[in-house]
Amino acid sequence: MGSQTPQPNKTRMGSQTPQPNLTLPFKTRVALSFLSAVTDFARRSDGTVKRGFMNFFNYKSQPKAKSVNGVSTKDVTVDANRNLWFRVFTPTASSANGVVPVVVFFHGGGFAFLSPDSYVYDAVCRRFCRRIPAVVVSVNYRLAPEHRCPSQYDDGEDVLKFLAENPAVLPENADLSKCFLAGDSAGANLAHHVAVRVAKSGIRNVRVVGLVSIQPWFGGEERTAAEVRLEGAPTVSTARTDWLWKAFLPDGSDRDHWAVNVSGANSEDLSGLDYPDSLVFVGGFDPLQDWQRRYYEWLKNSGKNAELIEYETMIHAFYIFPELPESSQLISQVKDFITNTISNLNSSLLSANI
Repeated sequence: MGSQTPQPNKTRMGSQTPQPNLTLPFKTRVALSFLSAVTDFARRSDGTVKRGFMNFFNYKSQPKAKSVNGVSTKDVTVDANRNLWFRVFTPTASSANGVVPVVVFFHGGGFAFLSPDSYVYDAVCRRFCRRIPAVVVSVNYRLAPEHRCPSQYDDGEDVLKFLAENPAVLPENADLSKCFLAGDSAGANLAHHVAVRVAKSGIRNVRVVGLVSIQPWFGGEERTAAEVRLEGAPTVSTARTDWLWKAFLPDGSDRDHWAVNVSGANSEDLSGLDYPDSLVFVGGFDPLQDWQRRYYEWLKNSGKNAELIEYETMIHAFYIFPELPESSQLISQVKDFITNTISNLNSSLLSANI
């Protein structure tokens, strides 16, 4: 990667500059190859998943009530019948004094793989919790194809309702009036749709003020320029995404379904909704980047506050690899976004009371 950390490009809406070469550390390349091989083998041609095989390779982290590196964790059950639960990550007193925001996080995995206790997502949420600092609620939603759309969106919304009705499951310094939704890949798709639901109906005692969308997993029937150019890219090749969308969507649906092509002809009208301020991350080696930019543009055209940050030399899901300096940089930018959003909110409340 070189000795210097590449600086991300903010709000760069496409460029004609030559595509840089993809260079990743050996450790990252090995992990990507392993992840791709495991998920490819787990996908059956009949559209089902080899769950036993996936569970064998899905190394899990147990909750730790005792603080480890400034973070303690516990698991909370919402509905045992559908295995709906979440992991709470709490920064210790030494790393967070006073009231802290709540980040409700949805993991990636194409709606078909992984969980909050998967080692990689336990580690990611620990980093967010410690460095922001914030109370992080990482949601275990139901997986496709056993549970298809909109099951995952129902689960996400129900977790917010559960928090509103049971705030005592969170630490006393967790502020649900400063709640952020966040997710990566499929989790960012989920976060968007939950944000729409909350904006339409509202949830008493929970105020969603921001959305962190890390390389959101959107798509459509069209093959974009990036999808064609980056065919065969790590983790999100066209063959993988097509299979996953088919496993996720209701039978008979195509990829222009409202859940997938969120800025297309079947999109939700956001213009009259109190949709939260948003931060969108894009990677230059992510085949989904054109869909992600369209999402950002759609938010702006709908009159919503949104910021785009691009990492020209990064792949899909780059931030889960802590050996990449860009991973740490992204978390710092999420922290800045949350801090600035809360500061602006407090300023508005102060002005309203004067």
